[in-house]
Amino acid sequence: MLDPQWVFLSAVLGLAGSVRYAFATVRGTARPNVVTWSLWAAVPLIGFSAQLDAGVGLPAVQTLAAGAGPVAVVACGLLTRHLLVRISTFDKVCAVVAAVALVVWLVLDQAPLAVMCVVVADATAALPTLVKAWRDPCSENLLFYVLVGIGAAVTLMTITSWEPESWAFAAYVFALCTVLGGTVFTRRRVLQRPGPGPGYRG
Repeated sequence: MLDPQWVFLSAVLGLAGSVRYAFATVRGTARPNVVTWSLWAAVPLIGFSAQLDAGVGLPAVQTLAAGAGPVAVVACGLLTRHLLVRISTFDKVCAVVAAVALVVWLVLDQAPLAVMCVVVADATAALPTLVKAWRDPCSENLLFYVLVGIGAAVTLMTITSWEPESWAFAAYVFALCTVLGGTVFTRRRVLQRPGPGPGYRG
């Protein structure tokens, strides 16, 4: 196990990834999905409040960084109009499911349940970006997922209490970054692969 102070490195890595994504958004090389990133900004901040309420301690720092970074990305997207704002029915359904998960916590007012609801809400919010990463991987910033994923792994290695509210969000972020980063990397390789020549028969 790492010293709990290492969680600050996790936060720095997460914020560095978000800053990188924000700059890519300003340049127009990344186009964040407005549904995903708006919820990615709001949901972790609610989870951070729940973790504070549960007395989680330093692991909550990574959750705070997970919410603060997307705030910068959304702000840059709005200022430059480089957000992906074509909201489909799928996006709307994901947003509603995420909102319901948050309402469940707000009504029941139980911090451990809140963190699990935050994971469900955040994962649901990620679905539109997963679809976008599959269809248009070049509209995503791969380094963002690498840095945030490493940060989440560092946080997991600092945890001393294995109550769900302590580890669930960090574990989820690591899994999410693995899936999204892997999708972006794999799809770029596939789409950049040259097709068969004109003499191909098959």
